Amino acid sequence: MLVKIMFAGSGGQGVLTMGNILGNAAMYDDYFVTYLPAYGAAVRGGTANCTISIADEEIASPVASAPDFVVALNQPSAKMFGNRLESGGQLMYNSNVVPDMPFRGDIDVYPVPANDIAKELGSIRSSNMVILGAFVKLTGVIKIESLCKSVEYLMGEKKKLAEVTVKAIQQGYDGFPFGK
Repeated sequence: MLVKIMFAGSGGQGVLTMGNILGNAAMYDDYFVTYLPAYGAAVRGGTANCTISIADEEIASPVASAPDFVVALNQPSAKMFGNRLESGGQLMYNSNVVPDMPFRGDIDVYPVPANDIAKELGSIRSSNMVILGAFVKLTGVIKIESLCKSVEYLMGEKKKLAEVTVKAIQQGYDGFPFGK
């Protein structure tokens, strides 16, 4: 098994945090992982993306020019990185921020109203974690328990933030009918 994932958005949306949490969680599940962050010079508001490869054997390269999955948090990322998917790929996007989804009949598309759900939870900044939970539900690539364990480890002393983050992930995971 080798799964190549790209998270993409703008700086400040938590794209790199999503990748870090997912990669760490995959290691808890005893997978091999690579994490390759990329961002523009203007970190907040500029472009940001990361590629995560998860495999059950050693990974030769962290580069994924044609990922299996793209998770887009904004319109430019949906357009740019959605076009990198090969036929049969899967694109998940924040439907509150991406009003015009480019049409491709050869990929599966999953809209997630992440901002609406995060607002209901009382933390609009958690929209990235909502969509991360939905992604894990869709793909089944790792266990949800490992994802929550990863958050708790990476947040360390920030117990309150970890609680809010885990709640957002769980809401994203529980809130959608697709997945494994």
